[in-house]
Amino acid sequence: MNGLVYARFELLRTVRNRRFYIISFALPLILYYAIAGPARHVTDLQGSGISAPLYYMVSLATFGTMNAVLAGGARIAAERATGWNRQLRLTALSTRTYFRVKVLTSYVTALTTIALLYVAGASLGVSVPAGRWLQMTTLLLIGLVPFAALGILGGHLLTPDSIGPALGGTTAILALLGGVWFPVSNGVLHDVALALPSYWLVQASHVAIGGQGWGAEGWIVVAAWTAAAGFLAAEAYRRDTKRV
Repeated sequence: MNGLVYARFELLRTVRNRRFYIISFALPLILYYAIAGPARHVTDLQGSGISAPLYYMVSLATFGTMNAVLAGGARIAAERATGWNRQLRLTALSTRTYFRVKVLTSYVTALTTIALLYVAGASLGVSVPAGRWLQMTTLLLIGLVPFAALGILGGHLLTPDSIGPALGGTTAILALLGGVWFPVSNGVLHDVALALPSYWLVQASHVAIGGQGWGAEGWIVVAAWTAAAGFLAAEAYRRDTKRV
């Protein structure tokens, strides 16, 4: 099996999964309209000078994409349980191609989630300069790399029964500590948040509401998490290849 055939198979299999639509697409949209819809005319949310639809759009973009990318681990766990991964190793598919396709599939999901939330935001009157749309989206995609690696890691360590609660809990904790639902601007919680990739993912989304993106610290944290999670994911995959 070559890389193009495997990528096509993965993408088709993903979009044919009904739960994929509910978790990755429907949930963020439902939450957005449920939270931002009633406040669509609020133009100064809690004295921030930011409209409610805009603020909640960027918050849900962070949460939705993080959840979508981590959810890729659930598909890997299911493949391991059925023996599909073992069958793949009997083909000419390289380890590098395997990882690339897994990341590609997660990113297609994340990009679709972003696009849907942007359209939902526009339907509630959100308007952002094109340059900020582009900068925010670019930083979001870069900031998702460590989460893609974490999803792959979880998929190779956990069973199908345990990975759902584990990834759901991980998303909830990272979102909470990273400042998805409320600002994390000082104190011990802020010090902890600075070391988390979710905090910098939030900062990426805040470009749309006047944020400046990342400084050197943000790039270092994202790179460090990517390297560490990528290394551990590769080790977990190698461990699987040694199983009889």
